[in-house]
Parts: sequence; C-alpha cells; structure tokens
Amino acid sequence: MSEKWLVGVDLGGTTIKMAFISLYGEMVSKWEIPTDKTGKTITMDIAKAIDAKLQELGETKSRLAGIGMGAPGPVDLASGLVYQTVNLGWLNYPLKDHLEVETGLPAVIDNDANIAAIGEMWRGAGDGAKDVILVTLGTGVGGGIISNGNVIHGVNGAGGEIGHITSIPEGGAPCNCGKTGCLETVASATGIVRIAKEKLGESDQESLLRNAWKETGEITSKDVFEFAAKGDAIAQETVEFVTFHLGLALSSLANGLNPEKIVIGGGVSKAGEYLRVHVEKYFKKYAFPRVAEGAAIEIATLGNDAGVIGGAWLAKTLLTEY
Repeated sequence: MSEKWLVGVDLGGTTIKMAFISLYGEMVSKWEIPTDKTGKTITMDIAKAIDAKLQELGETKSRLAGIGMGAPGPVDLASGLVYQTVNLGWLNYPLKDHLEVETGLPAVIDNDANIAAIGEMWRGAGDGAKDVILVTLGTGVGGGIISNGNVIHGVNGAGGEIGHITSIPEGGAPCNCGKTGCLETVASATGIVRIAKEKLGESDQESLLRNAWKETGEITSKDVFEFAAKGDAIAQETVEFVTFHLGLALSSLANGLNPEKIVIGGGVSKAGEYLRVHVEKYFKKYAFPRVAEGAAIEIATLGNDAGVIGGAWLAKTLLTEY
C-alpha cells in the first residue's frame, strides 16, 4: 500500500500555495494558484487544483490523508470558522466545512502565522524545539507561539498576535487593527520605511538612503538594512530603533514562555545575520537572564514553504480521528 500524503495549503492575498507532503514532512510536489480576491470560489479552486495535480501525478484521491490550511485572521480551531479576513470579505466564514464538502477530505484550519510557526518547528529553524516563538516581518507583523508542542490559540483565536503588542504607548502611528503604536507599525517592512523617511525628514545629513529616495522616488526595508550594513548613519539609526522595539517585545514574550527558539521570518528576515544580531543584542539586554540564556534567536529557513509544511503537520496530527 502506498504511503499517504498530506495536503498543505497556505492562503495568501495574491496566491494560494499548495503542496503534497509526506508523513515525514518531505515535499512531494508544490505549486500555487491565484487567490480569488472576492473570497467566493477559494475552496472550489483548491479542490480543482488538488484534482488536477493528482491527475498530473497519476494518483487518486485515496492517496491523500487530509488537508491542513492556514488562513489570514483569527480562526476557531475546533470549528474551522474564520472570524474575519479583511481582504477577502469573510466574516464568521465556515472554511473547514466548505473545504471538506468541496474536496471530500477531512480538513483542519488555523491562522496562517500559526501554521508557519508549526512548519518552522517541524522542519525548519525550530529544529524540533517544543517551545518556539515565530515572528514574521512582512507587510505586517505576524506571529505564532508554540508551548510544549502546542500552538497557543487563546480564548477566541487571537493568541500569538505579536504584531499588536503596543510598542509606542503615546503618539504612535495608526495600525490597521484600529490601535496606534503597535509593533506592526514599527517592525513591518512598511513600518521600517516610514521610520526611515521620518528620520530623513528630521535631518539634512548626507545619506545613501536619501540618494536612493531621490533617484527612484521610493525606498524599501531592504535598502535600509543594506545601507546600514555599509555604514549609512540614518539607515543605522533606523535599524537600531526597529530592533530595539522588536527585541524588547520579544524579551517580554519570552519572559512568559521561556522558549528554546525565537525564529524571525517574513520578507524582512532576508536581512539575515545583520538583523538577527541587532535583535539579539536588545533581546539579551531586556530578557530575564535565564530566559535569555535558554533562547536561541534564528532566522527562518523554510521561506514560503513554512505555511504548507505547517499545514501538513496539522493534517497529520489532528486528523488521527479519521
């Protein structure tokens, strides 16, 4: 009898990443399809894509054990209800039920940052650690917290919202969540660019960042880290500000969890060791010494595969009842 495969699905705003993955976390096949921006045909699109890929590989649906899927926004793990996704217009959307009807497979749904954290724990930088904090720095700031091998969901699905820790209590920038001064407004790619522009506006000193802004009409978070590494003073000041707040927020979280690994993912994490070292400096300064001693700060290793691998892990561990 052939070994069963797991289906991992990671729902993004632009694309839906999908994969067939072995029970040991090895990638069998991965692909992506466009996201229906209305949110209305997503489960149907996923079902069709699975059938088409099985046909391409000469396999039948009996090869598949189940689906684990990550969705943006808070999720009720038990029912698979997505409380709200701003971009797709879902409100109390029964994603699990729709997915099971369309695919004929048992499904489990979790928040997209949570499944990325699970993926890194299982096959990535978490390296099998059971106590892990993942923070993803992209357009926003996401997070997943794993304690003793279990994702922290909280009472209504909002556990792990690291991006909405308040970093600037007074006078902070507005956040999409409705608050002001969230970590997301500081440590996201958009937050980093906003802070860099503010610092450029406060000074008239020569800067590689300023030159890039004049030449292209824009700067990116990648520019900030690249120019900081080259010694640009304003870029360095921006990096210090951002990593101070990120290190401080992570130290407070870690004092409650005492994690073995803190994993930094998302597009901004491509800054690599330069980012990691700066975050670690502030983390060690503000964490309880024994907590700091126990936690290794790592850059995520799975990239865009973290979500589908985490989804497969969910399918494997939560579908034993089937």
